[in-house]
Amino acid sequence: MAFRHMTHMLSATALTGALVLAAAPAASADQTRQTQWALDALQAESVWQISKGNGVTVAVIDSGVNADHIDLQNNVIAGKDFIDGDDDASSGESGETSSHGTEMAGIIAGHGHGVGAADGVMGLAPESKILPIRSDVENDSSFADEIRYAVDQDASVINISGFIAQDQPADREAVKYALNKDVLIVTASGNEGRGDDINYPGEYPGTLVVGGVDRNGEIWEGSNYGPEVMLTAPATRIVSAGAPGNKLRIGDGTSDSAAFVSAAAALVRSKYPDLTAGQVANRLVKTAVLPDSAKGISLPDEKYGYGSIRPLAALTEDIPAGSKYGPLKVFEADGSSVAPGVGKSDSEYAAEKKQADQKRLIVFTTLGIIALTVIGLVVWLIVRSARRNRNGPGGPASPGGYPQYGQQSAPPQYNPYQQPAQPQQNPYQQQPPSPPQG
Repeated sequence: MAFRHMTHMLSATALTGALVLAAAPAASADQTRQTQWALDALQAESVWQISKGNGVTVAVIDSGVNADHIDLQNNVIAGKDFIDGDDDASSGESGETSSHGTEMAGIIAGHGHGVGAADGVMGLAPESKILPIRSDVENDSSFADEIRYAVDQDASVINISGFIAQDQPADREAVKYALNKDVLIVTASGNEGRGDDINYPGEYPGTLVVGGVDRNGEIWEGSNYGPEVMLTAPATRIVSAGAPGNKLRIGDGTSDSAAFVSAAAALVRSKYPDLTAGQVANRLVKTAVLPDSAKGISLPDEKYGYGSIRPLAALTEDIPAGSKYGPLKVFEADGSSVAPGVGKSDSEYAAEKKQADQKRLIVFTTLGIIALTVIGLVVWLIVRSARRNRNGPGGPASPGGYPQYGQQSAPPQYNPYQQPAQPQQNPYQQQPPSPPQG
């Protein structure tokens, strides 16, 4: 199944009753809002002072969205149903699977209801708009048409809290199309707790894969992991909108984690509309945090990626824009992928390249000097050995036959300054002349 989630459907009344036993609410507060622990963890109240996602459209490619849910009304624009072929992108029928898309939409763009919107489900980006896309992935095992539709409808973030198991060339091209059109695709890592089991589209370059953490920021036991994981976000006991009617849902899963990251991306795109998709991802990555138990691990980690999102920090910290693709892998001409890195601007890349070139030049120069020195030493040793052999053992230069500095040990017949005193004497036993003075 493409959209899988561990969930329990409850009416608003039943949800309240079930949770009252766990935490007694204040008389004036809405029980549903109190159970949305992730909003407190992500500092939503402070975040909303800066950005609520206004002006950003998030496409939710899923099982459909209940646009009439009280906590989503007016935040869901016209979309498309790829199953029935019309523009009614609601889930169409009841059931756990059909509610999945509505839940994702609620996490992203729920706006609550009642006086001051104090009741009901609030999303992390409550002023963003949802482009609902009911996917036919169960039948055609592809997200390609849905991704292209989302891009062409001007969505700037695409949430895919589902997967397929096989690489589809059409999907690969669709993801590339989205990246070239500056659209950020966010997808879930999966809920089996397995390693190296990230499916598609998460395997494709250009996607941002999200794992799940619990209330303590620790990796959720069901979160799939692998080198593709880039970020984590809340995944346990997440309350959101459901379908049909105004029901609510509570559940666990990396589907929710992906939705929170999509919402965070919408917040950043609203605040910084000139940033590219990769630069938005860069802000989220550069401000991510790890729990104390994971401090010191090498990043990106296969479970945590670069850490859990901090939307407030992503909106407020002084983060260089970075290069166009930021931490996102990109397609190469041969179809392979490469990860440019994290948080570096084009000028920083140029500076690093220049520095690397300079280091290489220094290394090569040093090696050249060492090589010449070694060669010179070898030549000197050869020459010295030749001289020693020519002088013979115990020659006139020194007891060991090695000529002393500044003296000549050549045979006397080549010495114009001194003739043998006694011709019968062995010429190699004569004393060499003293060096010329002055």
